[in-house]
Amino acid sequence: MITVAFTKNREIALGVKTDKGILDVQSALAKYPGESDAPTSVADLISGGEPSKQALARLTDAVYEDDSLFHPEETLTYAPAVPAPSKIICVGLNYKKHADECNMAYPATPILFSKFANALAGHEEDIPLPAASAQVDYEAELAIVIGQRASHVSEAEALSYVYGYCSANDVSARDLQFTTSQWLLGKTCDKFCPIGPYLVSADEAGDPDQLQIRTFVNGEVRQNSNTSDMIFSCRQIISYISRHMTLEPGDVILTGTPEGVITGYPADRQVWLKDGDVVTVEIENLGRLTNTFRKA
Repeated sequence: MITVAFTKNREIALGVKTDKGILDVQSALAKYPGESDAPTSVADLISGGEPSKQALARLTDAVYEDDSLFHPEETLTYAPAVPAPSKIICVGLNYKKHADECNMAYPATPILFSKFANALAGHEEDIPLPAASAQVDYEAELAIVIGQRASHVSEAEALSYVYGYCSANDVSARDLQFTTSQWLLGKTCDKFCPIGPYLVSADEAGDPDQLQIRTFVNGEVRQNSNTSDMIFSCRQIISYISRHMTLEPGDVILTGTPEGVITGYPADRQVWLKDGDVVTVEIENLGRLTNTFRKA
């Protein structure tokens, strides 16, 4: 199942992607109350597990002939595909070729840091360039969305705790990031974590460790890799984090970025993101996430 979150009457609504457009779940339930067990929010869909997903599929099938309930994607105002995670956990330096371009050793254990809710942004949302930074960078990343409470899970069972996956951009202000040994300041500026446009359930996403991942800046390919280059696989990341903190349904894990970021370029070729730059993150089976950067 592929879902979106979009803004409707100043609230965040749930939609289902179909070949007719995006089903407005709230409107469908109001018109066809017989499927009242279907979830009406992303949080309810994730926490409800397979029964919620099946109920939403039944609703979609039941109303499919009613064209009035479907919106063209280009008419939506997207919200973050997961609007309210309790945690946004990020993994740094997790692609071999990215570590190589930065002349850094491969880490022995996952490097973890966090972003906060203020960093969330949706597809096509403008991202402000902080006045305090002159070195804003893109980072295409596969986002894991947890589907069940996970504590001390094994690598073998880790993927069974996943609801699905999203495209994400771990936007980073490098000058702020490296001001101290703690990366937080440069990582969680406002809207520095766009995710979406889609939340793709695990059964439709394919093998998360075998997905093509690319970044375009103003149409130019900057990153072109595959999640198979990750140092720590999705299984390893989930298991490792769960041994140190409990993961809850809806938690988001960003799994690192491949080579091709601006900070990996030689100093004389580093042209940082500027007002009007359009950045698209594309991950196989997960869609294209596009944002425009604007001077604050």
